Order: sequence, then structure tokens, then C-alpha cells
Amino acid sequence: MSELHPLLRENVRLLGTLLGENVKEQHGDDLFELVEKVRRAAKLDRDVAAGDASPELVSLLSNLKDEELVPLSRAFNQFLNLSNIAEQYHGVRRSDEQAIDASVLFEELFDHLDAHNVQKERLASLLESLSIEFVLTAHPTEVARRTLIMKYDAITSVLHSKDRSDLNEREQQQIDDRLNTLVCEAWHTNEIREQRPSSVDEARWGFAVVENSLWQALPEFLRDFDMALYERYQIRLPLSSRPIRFASWMGGDRDGNPNVTSTVTKEVLALSRWMAADLYLRDLASLMTHLSMWEASAELVELAEQLDSGSGRNQSEPYRIVLSSLRKRLSNTRDWAAEVARGDVSNFSQDQLLLSTSELLEPLLICYRSLHEKGIARVADGALLDVIRRVQCFGLELLKLDVRQDSERHADAINEITEFLGIGTYNDWKEEERQAFLLKELQGKRPLIAKGMTWSEETQEVFDTCAVIAGESEEAFGSYVISMASKPSDILAVILLLREQGMNRKMRIVPLFETLDDLNSASESIDRLLSVPWYADYCDGYQQVMIGYSDSAKDAGQLAAGWAQYRAQESLVKVAAKHGVKLSLFHGRGGTVGRGGGPANKAILSQPPGSVDGRFRITEQGEMIRFKFGSPSLASKSLGIYASAVIEASLLPPPEPKPQWREALDALTAVSVNSYRDVVRNEPNFVEYFRSVTPEQELGKLALGSRPARRKSGGGVETLRAIPWIFAWMQIRLMLPAWLGSDDAFEQALNNDQDALMKEMSEQWPFFRAQVDMLEMVLIKADPRIARYYEQMLVDEDLKPLGKRLRGRFRKMVKLVNQLKGQKDLLEDSPEFGESLRVRATYTNPLHYLQAELLHRSRGQSHASEAEAQRVESALKVTMAGIAAGIRNTG
Repeated sequence: MSELHPLLRENVRLLGTLLGENVKEQHGDDLFELVEKVRRAAKLDRDVAAGDASPELVSLLSNLKDEELVPLSRAFNQFLNLSNIAEQYHGVRRSDEQAIDASVLFEELFDHLDAHNVQKERLASLLESLSIEFVLTAHPTEVARRTLIMKYDAITSVLHSKDRSDLNEREQQQIDDRLNTLVCEAWHTNEIREQRPSSVDEARWGFAVVENSLWQALPEFLRDFDMALYERYQIRLPLSSRPIRFASWMGGDRDGNPNVTSTVTKEVLALSRWMAADLYLRDLASLMTHLSMWEASAELVELAEQLDSGSGRNQSEPYRIVLSSLRKRLSNTRDWAAEVARGDVSNFSQDQLLLSTSELLEPLLICYRSLHEKGIARVADGALLDVIRRVQCFGLELLKLDVRQDSERHADAINEITEFLGIGTYNDWKEEERQAFLLKELQGKRPLIAKGMTWSEETQEVFDTCAVIAGESEEAFGSYVISMASKPSDILAVILLLREQGMNRKMRIVPLFETLDDLNSASESIDRLLSVPWYADYCDGYQQVMIGYSDSAKDAGQLAAGWAQYRAQESLVKVAAKHGVKLSLFHGRGGTVGRGGGPANKAILSQPPGSVDGRFRITEQGEMIRFKFGSPSLASKSLGIYASAVIEASLLPPPEPKPQWREALDALTAVSVNSYRDVVRNEPNFVEYFRSVTPEQELGKLALGSRPARRKSGGGVETLRAIPWIFAWMQIRLMLPAWLGSDDAFEQALNNDQDALMKEMSEQWPFFRAQVDMLEMVLIKADPRIARYYEQMLVDEDLKPLGKRLRGRFRKMVKLVNQLKGQKDLLEDSPEFGESLRVRATYTNPLHYLQAELLHRSRGQSHASEAEAQRVESALKVTMAGIAAGIRNTG
């Protein structure tokens, strides 16, 4: 068993000691001793591979007094969060130690390209159009409050300070005192939100990620990348390139979320512009201290003379004159955005504002060209270049806003129009009739909607949203994503609705294919769409398609969904080539394996050949935003991982899978999807068992996000969103959505003399290898002993045979993966990961056992007092958050 790195262990121990001191200080020796007893019992329980939970641990937890529930659960929750901080910081520190002259990541990429004789001209050409776009979403998987996240970030910063070797004794003491204070602040802060964040609150959190991390990380990453390119190939990142971009669904994703309205979208857009203007104002203030020189190009002098209308600026400082003018207009823009966000009437005229990114970028480029012309390149390529890179990435809107809505809402809106006009019921029409009607209207000149017409509340909201989009600048929005889109009419309907609200420009309309059936027919759908001459002209040679990972896995199981996603991308690439259209695939991945998560580089490098081609768009959500972009150093590292993988996948795409591999995977997934659905859809007791053994019903009490947990009230698993579906199974550590079905498929293949073929696929096919690796990663996080304890505490006797079968299938799955990989234990090649989980188990397992106890009390407390019920509910919420921190996943 691999040991944790000594420096990591030292920090974990230090933070744990400080937490213990705070527990003792607030709650006294008795509670501190209770925490220690539970911890020691959990340590013994952790090392038991099978059988029942430790009687001593169960006894301690089942006999807790009401007043001990919350502080005990908080102590274990806080330790796991502090442990995460130590591990996260250690990962960054180890990266820093390894990166000496240039990033190891880029060196490895360049070595790989050179080994395959990729000419630098091909790399330079790719960099001209490289586009990696991260879409921050409001999916409710971030359990930790923003208040605590900020404190955790501060703790990370202090750990960094402690690493310095030049500290004297007094400075070291000051750092230790600061660390103790921060741990104390975290301990005395409620870790559970009492109220759900609003959609605007979620958007503000997204802006904070940019302000506190990405704003600094982006130019740092690009500077390092540029330097590595020059040192190896003597080529530079083009000044005009925008290799990294950011967008957001926060305030735009209204699919199943009634809290996202047109009013919210308008306010979020204004707040985004306010934040952008404020950040650029800080940049300009800094630039004005740097650009004090007087030598300037004729181009800059002319611009300065035009702008210097009684400004009082020194004529010998042309750069400052230009920046001063920009600063004034940015300040006006910030004030104007604040007025719009409040709903006030603005008194600013357009010439007082910056309304397009080019108005901000061009003066900065003139300054840049001037400095180079006058031989002051060192200054030009410093802070000024950083600001130019930021402007090209973030623009004046900071985060481009995507809009997402279900296709049914658009169809219902068109249906109201056709019924009002007396021309029929649109929802009853066949696809050909719908297309004919939509195309006739799109090619006509008369308005379809007359003033004064009244609509249902839902349809009026669709119209109002379209009006907001039409009234904003093109730069404000990214894509209009249509959920459950399967027909050309789904896309044409949105274009018509936008036009009817005054839209006079083209917007990217992006169909989202989510279910297994939709993925299987995605290429046929896009082929039909691009075959419509009017739309072929509209899309102007570019089509974006979104691939859904979450709902497809919930629908068919992880293995079948993964293969359907792969085949859909392959066929979409061929369809795009057939129509001469550039295809951009938008990957709707989540954090967990069951929602398309896993190591980013493996996922990208396992995509079908030709599907990346220098363009990659992906959702980042919930806790994964914090894990990847929570600090500038983390963010820079994450950007490097993605950029390297996208470049490699574009220039050295993986080989086409062999025909026999395809046949084998077709057979595997045919077995897996039937096996998965036999349980999830056809097992009569499954839904009742699921709701009994997991905290699925109680998860709704966690104020994770503004969006409801269900698309529709009532119903079974099909109405539950993918996030709580996975969250619930993760809480009891059975991780069922990630492996169910794969067990029967792998068993059939490995027992039918296909073990050699399976091993060949695992070794030579990046896609299949990534599937197996992600499966292995989720299996090692599971623990059937813990799942069994939940069952013992919460499930009726007549349902327990189902649980026993599921745990037996899980154990079979572990054996099959080990057999396929030729190993005795899971993740033998990454022992550090397993050791990290083992150490965490000392603190995670008590939270599981306590959660089961709390669920038992909660579901049977019909005679409990209101105060007792409140204590149980509060402690239950803390255990949910703590388990998520311990496993480092929610949904």
C-alpha cells in the first residue's frame, strides 16, 4: 500500500489538529473525546474488508444525544473539506516542483508530436483557429457554500506561504496564527445553505470564479504556452488567437427551471457586463502606471490627438491619453450596466459607452503595435499583452450566455399561434407539415404575431426570452441549446420565434441529443436539417451539436450510453463532411463517471478520430468548477491539460476502431442496456427499494441550486434528474448508475473466450480503455459494506433480496475488471489514489453510518418534537455535504 506524501500527510495532520482545537474550544472535552472515540472506531472499521459495520462504531453513533448530532457530523465534514484543501494544494505544489524551465505538460505534448513527425507548420496552422470553450453551468452539484469556499481558498494561500524557506520565526508564527484563525472561521460558519440560491446568485458565483481565478490564470497560461512554443519551435501564439473561451448557462438555462425568466436573463447579462467593466478598469489603472513612455507611432499619436479634447493630459504621454479615454468610457459602461441590472432608466448616450469588444480591443492593439514599432517590445509583451488576451477571451460580456429550453416549449408556443390564427393544431401536424409551415413563414415578410394578442403564461415567457435575445448585442450570447431536439422543425421553430421578436441576425441554434434513441438518430436528424436549403444558407457552413451524457446514461446505463455517444459523434462528422459544414461538438459532461466525468485528457484523447479538429466545447459544473478552476494555479494547470489534449487529439487522432472491436462493443452494449433496464425499469420493487435505501427523498432539502430536482412531479426514476439520481447512489456508496449492466456484459464476453479480444481493445483502443479506467475509478470509490448497512437500517425485509443481488453484481463487476486488467486489486497502477480514499474512510465512514441512523430517525419521528426533528434534519444535511466532500463527487 502506497503511503501519502510526507508533506501532504503533514498538512492533513496540521489542519486536523487545528480543527480539533476548535471543536474542544467550542464544545468542551466531552465532545472532543466523543469525536476521537468515533474516529478510532472508524479506523478499525475501515480496515475490515467484509462483514457488518463495527459494533463499537454503530453503538457510538446510534446512542448519540440530540445535541451531539450536528457538532459531531460537522467535525467529520469539516475535516474532509480540510483534507481536500491539503490534497488540492499538494497537487499544485507537486506540479510546481516538477515544472522547471517549461511546463512538463507542454514538453510531453511536443515530444509526442515530434515522435510522430508532426511538422511545426501544422501546429501553427491549428493554433490559428484553436477554440476550447468552457461553459460554466448552474447544475446543483456544488454542496459547499461560497462563503466557505472563499475561506478554503484563503487556507490554500496560507499553506503556500508556509512553504517559503526564508521565513523568520516571527513571520512563521504570524502565518500559523492566520491559519488557525481561518480554520476557526470555517468551523464557526454554517456549512449548509438555509435557502436555495436564486438564479442571479448562481450567476454571481460564476462571475466570482472569473474574478478570483480565471482572470489571472488565463494570461498566465497563455504566456507559459507561448514561451514553450517559442523555445521548442520558434513560433508564437498569434496575437489574434482566442484558444480559450468561457461561456455560462447561469441565468440562461431555463430547461425545467421556472426560476430562470426573461427578467433574470436580462439582469444576469447586465451584471456580467458590470463585472467585466470593473475588472478592465482595474487592468487599465495598472497599465497607466506602466505605459508612461513618450515614443509612439504615428497611428497612436493621431489617435491620442483625436481623444485629447481638453483632457488636460500631458501631450508627451500619448499612451496614457488613449487609456484615459478608455477608462472614462469603461466607467460609464459599468455605471450603465448597474442601472440596467436594477431596472432603472439610463441617461447615458451610446457614444459615452463601450458597446462592442472591438471598441475596447482596437485602442489596446494600437498601443501594442506602437510599442513594438518603437523597439519597446518588452513592455508591449508584458501587462499590455495580458490585457489584450483577456479582452479577446472574455470580451465586454465577460461570459457569453447560452440559452437552453426544451423543444416542447417551443412547439407549444407555435401551437398557440396556429390555433389562434385558426390554421390548425401545430402539435398534431406531421414533420413535413411543420417544416412547410415554418419555412413559409421564415421566407415571408409579414409578421406572424400581431400586437395585442394574448398568450398563456408559459408561451409569453418564451416570447419574452426571445425578445431579450433579439434586443441584445450579438456578443452577449453564445448558443441557443434545444433539449430533446430530434427533428429539423425543432430548430426552425426557434429561429422563427426569434425572428418574430425582432431578431435580425443569425444565432447558433444547437440541438441537444440526450436519450439513447436520440443519440442513435442524431446524424439522421442533422442530415435532414442540413438538407433543408433555407437552413443550409442560414447556418453559413457551421453547425454545433450538443451530446448529452447525463440523461443518456440514466436512460441506458453508462456503457451503452458511452458507445452511443461515440457512434453519434462518428456519424455526425461524416454528415458534416457530406454537407461541407464545419462541425463543433458540445459535450454536456458532468463531474461523475455516470454523467460523463473522469480525467479530461483521457476523455478528449478517446474521442472518435476527426471529432475534435481544433474545436472543443464542454460544460463544467458544480464542484468540478471549484476542483478545476478554484484558484489561479489550479485553473492554469487545468487549461494546460485541456489544451494539450485537444491539440494532440486534433493532430494525432486515435486510429479507427477495428471491425471486430465494433462488433464486440455492439454485443457488449446490447447485453448491458437490457441488463440495466431489466433492473431500473422492469424490476417491480426497484423504485421502492431505491427510495428506501438512499436519501433520494431527503436530497430535496439540500439548498443546492435554484433548479428543482425533478422535471415533473411524481413518477419514478424517469422523472428524476440525472444529478440527484447519481447523488443518491453515491451517498450510500453503491455507485449503481456507473456500472449496472456492464457487469453482465463483461461476464458474458470474458466467459465466452473473448478475454484476449477484450484485453486487446483495452490496450489498443483509447475509447474502450477510457471506459474501463473510468469504471475502475468509480468501483474503487464504492463500498458494498456501507450500502448493506443502509439497507439494514432502512429497508423492509421483502425488499432486501434485491439489495443483496445488486451488491453481488457489484462484487462480480470488481472481479471482472481486475480479470480484464490482469491485476489483483483495483487501481494497482495508481496506489496513491487508493491510499487517499483509505485515509478518508476514517472520516467518511462515520458520516455514512450516522446518515443511515439519521434517516432511520427522520422517517420514524412522527412523535418527535419540532426541535428534535430540526436537529436530525440539520445533521442529515451536514452528512450529505460531508460524504460528497469525502468522495469528492456529488452528481
